[in-house]
Amino acid sequence: MKIIHLISGGDGGGAKTHVFSLLKSLNKTESAILVCFRAGPFSDEAIALGIPTVIFSHKNIFKTFRELKKMVVREGIQIIHCHGSRGNMMGALLKHSLKLPVITTVHSDYQLDYMGRPLHRITYGVINSIALRRLDYRIGVSDAMVDLLLSRGFRPDRLFSIYNGIDFTPVQPKTTPEEYWKKAGLQTEEGCVVVGIAARLSPVKDIATLIRAFAMAAKKAPKLRLLIAGDGELSTQLKTLAEELQISGKICFMGWISDIRSFYQSIHINTLTSLSETFPYALTEGAREHLPTVASRVGGVPYLIDHGINGFLFPAGNAEALAKHLVTLAENPGLRRRFGEALYQKASTKFSLEATRLRQISIYETVLRRQDRAKKKRDGVLICGAYGRGNAGDDAILEAILIELRQINPDLPLWVLSRHPRSTQLSYRVNSIYTFSFLHFLYRMKKSVLYINGGGSLMQDITSRRSLWFYLYTIWTAKRQGCKVLMYGCGIGPINHKNHRYLLAKCLNQSVDIITLRDPHSLKELADLEVNRPEIKLSADPTVVLPPAPAPIIDDCLSQAGLKPDGKFICFTLRRWPGFTEKVSAFADAADYAYETYGLIPVFLPIESRMDLPASRQVAAEMKSPHVFLEEATDSGRVIGLLSRMQIVVSMRLHALVFAASQGVPLVGVVYDQKVSSFLSSIGQDLYQDLDKITAPMLREYIDRAIGRSKDTSFLQGAVARLVELEKENSSAAKRLLAGKE
Repeated sequence: MKIIHLISGGDGGGAKTHVFSLLKSLNKTESAILVCFRAGPFSDEAIALGIPTVIFSHKNIFKTFRELKKMVVREGIQIIHCHGSRGNMMGALLKHSLKLPVITTVHSDYQLDYMGRPLHRITYGVINSIALRRLDYRIGVSDAMVDLLLSRGFRPDRLFSIYNGIDFTPVQPKTTPEEYWKKAGLQTEEGCVVVGIAARLSPVKDIATLIRAFAMAAKKAPKLRLLIAGDGELSTQLKTLAEELQISGKICFMGWISDIRSFYQSIHINTLTSLSETFPYALTEGAREHLPTVASRVGGVPYLIDHGINGFLFPAGNAEALAKHLVTLAENPGLRRRFGEALYQKASTKFSLEATRLRQISIYETVLRRQDRAKKKRDGVLICGAYGRGNAGDDAILEAILIELRQINPDLPLWVLSRHPRSTQLSYRVNSIYTFSFLHFLYRMKKSVLYINGGGSLMQDITSRRSLWFYLYTIWTAKRQGCKVLMYGCGIGPINHKNHRYLLAKCLNQSVDIITLRDPHSLKELADLEVNRPEIKLSADPTVVLPPAPAPIIDDCLSQAGLKPDGKFICFTLRRWPGFTEKVSAFADAADYAYETYGLIPVFLPIESRMDLPASRQVAAEMKSPHVFLEEATDSGRVIGLLSRMQIVVSMRLHALVFAASQGVPLVGVVYDQKVSSFLSSIGQDLYQDLDKITAPMLREYIDRAIGRSKDTSFLQGAVARLVELEKENSSAAKRLLAGKE
């Protein structure tokens, strides 16, 4: 591949490091040219590193544009890659003249780049903001930066993430830490613990919070010292603050340094206090030297730092929290070593130069493929379901469908109808349309190959007649707009009204190509309705394929709720439903019984907060035992991970039962809808009862029996394994329908 990179030539910090390391590694296998729009130290260093570099230093922007355009054509460039406001502006101009894809890497929050410099903000800042909107694709330097761009309305399918990689090859220290401190002018004593930060002394880095926190921490840990490497407009102000806090003798401002490895090899604790970040090199550079890290919980930082596992995170600007963590690490050398080693292992595996190079090449290849794909008149999939309504179960269905479609083809354009499109975009990085934006989804149907009616109990009239009419309307319309139509791992019924049964059967027979069903009861219901024209397959709920979040994340969730990660719990997932109020005392009695008899702490986990939290609070109000509400777990990975830590799950919610079963957790089902009993029967479970028949003694008995089964969950796991295999019918159907159109 031939790529040209455009940059102003006055950049520093992480952006400069990223561009230099990326182009050096890219040129091992590709042809990458660097264009700078000014001569100076940046271009000189690029040339010294052996990077093919061209300098356009004309003051006349139009002359620069003409010469650059000729160069792009002459060199046979395939992709234009921009960095920063000047590069983005030139890339936007080239996009209108050349039929080439134009990409930009967003190294930092472009709305904060010129903080404290109002003239630059209203010139370069505005130019950059406009240019960013006009380019084809954007690469965020971390997933957090991608999330930020999504929140500002950039299309999900035009965004990629990449992480700053560094060389983890070990190097011998040039000097001892003691000699380094002495040369820097830091006053030390035997047993000192040196805290360090390498950052620009600018407002966004918030060094003032670090100085205040250090002053607090030094009172409890007097052997703490602080090294600050960096320069900037706040240098004088920060030195004055240190004097006011009477810590001048324990702090050293080193100014700008060139030997960053020696700096990190001389400190014991690495820190980062930024108000905003993408994915700073300061983290991986510290990790390379096996340093424990305390960082503000901003941007891409949590993607590397797992709180309490390989470092500490604190709320940005919170000096008290930062001081507490500094004292903890200062007083515990064993913890420092453990954090440092864990951080090194994670960083060296995921954030190396080679990992960054391979990721960048993959992005280029994807962009070129999509350029060719964009020529098709019809492409992609439109997915409709009960999404964006705050129901973790319904959104988990969407997540599973997206995973399986992306496995079929990662370049497949995907669009989702959602009640909250922005939330859906942020959560799943997928294009989203408001559910009732009729003109918008009609247009998308004309452009799509496949329409998916996506999972769950959408075909029922017990909760709403209007929702049934809406879903049938979209199916009917999609077929008439030329789409193939697939009902994906769905449940059917109950359909109580005679007219609805007739309407449903007619619509499905006329407008659906394939129906995959999540349970045998739905298969029987379709037979009773005489739906026989579509191809009908028994499958399983799509969510059985979803994995739990990693163990450290679940540990942190439990710790944040005041629970021990290795504790013993019984989970209740309850919901409002006619007749529930009469059973509140039975649930409260069962929770108290589990705590008193087996030492299980009752945990309430809402699947849909609007309906589940009030029901849970009703039960908790009648309980005597201690209990916890896990309200923050809204994504499927966390919900599944939390359920995996339970000894028993008592649930009215189908997807809580599906998630828990997939993790081999003993179940007690409370049936408010036939879909609950149908699922439990399909996996050979018998501990369930209708809501109106539930009693306190019955729940106690079910808990006793579930405890007995907790010693051997192999049968449950085997049944779920069979469901996972059956679930493949869903993606198989989608693949066949897509192949028929391509």
